[in-house]
Amino acid sequence: MDLEILKIASEDDNYKYLKNYTHHSKLKNSLCGDEIQINLIIKEDKITDIGYQGKSCIYCKASASLLSKISINKKKNKINELCDDAKLFFEGNNAIIQKKWKLMSKLFKSKNKARKQCILLPFKTIKKIVSK
Repeated sequence: MDLEILKIASEDDNYKYLKNYTHHSKLKNSLCGDEIQINLIIKEDKITDIGYQGKSCIYCKASASLLSKISINKKKNKINELCDDAKLFFEGNNAIIQKKWKLMSKLFKSKNKARKQCILLPFKTIKKIVSK
């Protein structure tokens, strides 16, 4: 187990339930059983707060933690772009994450590609909201 992944997953400031959320999405990974629920407060097309919860592996938790940090005070279209870039990383465009989303490069490494579905689950969940 990568200690850096454990450290990222333990940074769970946004692992919470937002009572007054404006947007909500929930997904389950049918391959491994990971579940994640994301609640957002969006004002004027900007994410002002995020909360996530779920039952998931350490890779999914680390991914949700980083995604939540990046998302606060970002426009929906920027997070939608990040979700697309995350998918592209796992399709072979390794440089896109390092160039545009430096914080995510801690998780988006070639050695973690076997955990693709776990890492992408939070991105797929938030994309259901920000792509509209």
